[in-house]
Amino acid sequence: MDILKKYAKLLVDYCVSLKPGEKLYIKSTTLAEPLVKEVYRYALSKGGIVEYDLDFQGKNKIFYQEANNAALNSLPTLNQKAMESFDAYIVIRAPFNLMEDQHLDKEKIAARRKAMQPLNTLYFERTATKALKRSLCQYPTIASAQMARMSLEEYQEFVFNACYLYDENPAEQWKKVGKQQQKLVDFLNPVNNIRYVNKHSDISFSVEGRTWINSDGKTNMPSGEVFSAPVENSVNGTIYFNYPSVYAGYAVEGIELTVKDGKVIKGTAKKGQELLDKILKTEGANYFGEVAIGTNYQIQTPTQNILFDEKIGGTIHMALGQSYKHCGGKNNSAIHWDMIADMKDGGKIFADEVLIYKDGHFII
Repeated sequence: MDILKKYAKLLVDYCVSLKPGEKLYIKSTTLAEPLVKEVYRYALSKGGIVEYDLDFQGKNKIFYQEANNAALNSLPTLNQKAMESFDAYIVIRAPFNLMEDQHLDKEKIAARRKAMQPLNTLYFERTATKALKRSLCQYPTIASAQMARMSLEEYQEFVFNACYLYDENPAEQWKKVGKQQQKLVDFLNPVNNIRYVNKHSDISFSVEGRTWINSDGKTNMPSGEVFSAPVENSVNGTIYFNYPSVYAGYAVEGIELTVKDGKVIKGTAKKGQELLDKILKTEGANYFGEVAIGTNYQIQTPTQNILFDEKIGGTIHMALGQSYKHCGGKNNSAIHWDMIADMKDGGKIFADEVLIYKDGHFII
């Protein structure tokens, strides 16, 4: 089977489990037309009702150059309708240029982000209850390959391998991942306190009353992580993120955060200090909304793409800002920024003071 047909089948059948009569909204760019076409074809063949929205090159630049206040504050009609009433949502990342937003009007971007907050809240609410089934995935483009410092052919192989698309039956492989990770979340859900320790970090937090989620490829493709939301005022300690953290096309490197009673009281970066400072001043972004452990050992190379990097087997990550409601998190923010730390060289995780993870692997 052609690999894009296999990809489409995985997205429609496994990731969003589309049923006859359900409405599917596909969001991507014109670069992903080959995959969009196969998803569209297969979803229709399964009895789905399919709509799509494809961005063109330079769309953001044009918008932020020309949009007046009315346009900045207007919610996109089709997107709003999809978030309100559609059953499934597939986002296929296929960027033209990952740096094209760096010199846009920051005030307009902030205004647009604020205007979009109600739609983002609706999205988090409906995905939390699974009223909206969603999947975020990647179509290989030159821009993403360059960011990963790979050729396009190398990046295609990287993406398809991370999704198990070279397996005869990718869905069966993801079901195996799901079973393995379910054992982890079953162990973690009764736990009250977690502590991450490595050579440069020692941070602890409560997850009492919160839910750990088994991310087994149904909401992100690829996946391979278990995640939760910390009790907002319980995070204490220092955490150093040694992988680059990309936000709006900017790579912020060497981030170290000191946290007291949930709040980031000090944040430094070896590169990108100004951006880090700005984000920490955003409402809700100086508290953590997510804590997680990456388990996809098919992914070992950081690519400056959070969809892949946060899943790297042998890492942990924490996200500033918006919580996932289905974890029980209560933090609200226009920001959700994931930051990753390697745990393969001496890293340890303690659950209620018991060692459960060492050198990048669970030992339970």
